[in-house]
Amino acid sequence: MNEETFNLSMRKFLKMVGVSSQNEIEKALARALEEKRISGDAVLPATMTLQIAGLSLKVDFNGEIRLA
Repeated sequence: MNEETFNLSMRKFLKMVGVSSQNEIEKALARALEEKRISGDAVLPATMTLQIAGLSLKVDFNGEIRLA
């Protein structure tokens, strides 16, 4: 295994996941607020699942997104 290649590809993957996830959350949040399905002070439970089939890895990360 090439440690440098691994680290660079891991960082690239995590950056893509972080940026893409934030964009999707922001779009969904704007729609929900516009449609008045949530209020501006909501606390939204959130779950993210990381799955890598080749490693038999599936891990859930739980948290919350607070709007106020």
